[in-house]
Amino acid sequence: MVSPFIEVEAGGRTVKVTNPGKIYFPAVNATKRELVEYYISVGEGALRALKDRPTNLKRHPDGIHTDAIYQKRMPPKHPDWLQTVTVTFPSGRKADSLRVTEVAAIAYCANLGTIDFHPWQVRAQDVERPDELRIDLDPQPGLPFAAAREAALLTREVLAEFGLTGYAKTSGNRGVHILVRIEPRWDFVQVRHAGIALARAVEERAPDLVTTAWWKEERGERVFIDFNQNARDRTVVAAYSVRAREEATVSAPVTWEELADAEPGDFTIRTMPVRFAESGDVHAGIDDQAFSIDKLLERYAEDGRGDMPYPPNYPKMPGEPKRVQPSKARDDT
Repeated sequence: MVSPFIEVEAGGRTVKVTNPGKIYFPAVNATKRELVEYYISVGEGALRALKDRPTNLKRHPDGIHTDAIYQKRMPPKHPDWLQTVTVTFPSGRKADSLRVTEVAAIAYCANLGTIDFHPWQVRAQDVERPDELRIDLDPQPGLPFAAAREAALLTREVLAEFGLTGYAKTSGNRGVHILVRIEPRWDFVQVRHAGIALARAVEERAPDLVTTAWWKEERGERVFIDFNQNARDRTVVAAYSVRAREEATVSAPVTWEELADAEPGDFTIRTMPVRFAESGDVHAGIDDQAFSIDKLLERYAEDGRGDMPYPPNYPKMPGEPKRVQPSKARDDT
């Protein structure tokens, strides 16, 4: 039997949406059609967040209660107008990932069941030099979202001391992300070192609130600053991306004034289009200026503590400390 479909306009292209009535978010009765139309409605902002970036897809073709398909490679069979870019993983293997160049590409992937879009911190023009420094503020279990807000506002102050301007967004879950556009002059290792330096500077300011401890057993009830989100092939969810959660929450760009009393549940697949129509993209200026991370790299070098552990799937990196959680290290002595 041929599945039902509709056609929608997305940035001047016609995109087919198959099985448009399929329920993707049962708790709020949101359909596949709503998902596609959501991405079109916030297309200008979503495209700004994804433009020319290698992008990983988190797909739920049968709805959020089914297992996710994590897709880093675009299948060989796709429309001619859909572009790809070759990236290199930490293992040295290469792959052709989605390169988002227009709103229709986002709508096309949403029709494939893509809920979340996870862009790299590089652009296709130079996939070895990031143009974005990412600060991922992750409240540990037991902490409310208010802790992430407090950590974000403190991080903003520290960024300013280094001459940097950050743009905040909710993660769509429990955390806050801050994005800083940087000049694409440094490699992944250097940008990660800059992220470590910033995280340590914030931690020093409020050690009872935030932590850089990579090992969960050492974090306690604090907000973890995940410096490893700046490593190669690590991604955070894109601005305006829907999350595979019951309420269909969205990773929402916010102004710093809004963040003071924002809650993740304020921004959903249904509330965000109205907000976007009224206020536009509050991150519209994010590409206006790219910053230097020289001061952060100087801070990293002067600090003297050196590197921190990489995620477990990475090869052993030069200068990396022993990759073993502290309790096990003590057991071995």
